[in-house]
Amino acid sequence: MKIVVKVIDGSFSVCKVSDYSLVNPEKPFCFIGTTPDEKSLVCRSSDVPENTIERDDGWSLFMIEGVLDFSLIGILSSISSILASASVGIFAISTFTTDYILVKNENREKAIKALVSGGFEVTE
Repeated sequence: MKIVVKVIDGSFSVCKVSDYSLVNPEKPFCFIGTTPDEKSLVCRSSDVPENTIERDDGWSLFMIEGVLDFSLIGILSSISSILASASVGIFAISTFTTDYILVKNENREKAIKALVSGGFEVTE
């Protein structure tokens, strides 16, 4: 089975917000996470709310296409290993059905080349 990785159009931001009152969770590719210490948000840079405490802009989003069954093992590990070997840092997000990888915009092309060389199909 060939795994397809799709590059999502746009630039993304990783943020820490004071609360979620200004976040629109209905926007595509809006990811929130809450721990006892922080409220995090990953979204398109154009959707970053005003109540952001900290933000890191300039990320590209890669989506593993298709529904990943929970019995599938090692896909995220394989991708992260390939990108680590290419000296590309990642920020990973998992949802119920698939995984997402963010890389800094300046590493986007390097990440695409590394994934293709590693046997993945990459679509844009």
